[in-house]
Amino acid sequence: MYIILVYDILSEGNEGSRVSRNTFKICKKYLTHIQNSVFEGELTEPLLQKLKIELKEYIRKDLDSLIVFENPQPKRLKKHFWGMEDKKTSNFF
Repeated sequence: MYIILVYDILSEGNEGSRVSRNTFKICKKYLTHIQNSVFEGELTEPLLQKLKIELKEYIRKDLDSLIVFENPQPKRLKKHFWGMEDKKTSNFF
């Protein structure tokens, strides 16, 4: 399935920086980094669950937000650039 993952980490002192840094590193292991806190890529269900387990260790339920969009057919999505075009991913029309 095709995943778009977006996160927003509240930077409160050293703790926020640590959470943000670790969240970025974990997401980069599984997905392609396309913009600030946005990642995309294809994952199997087991890999998605593994990603979720790793991220749960750092995401603070009362301070941070992480959204995962799933699509079983990535070719159905269209990507439009409004500004500088980025060629990091080519899975969209």
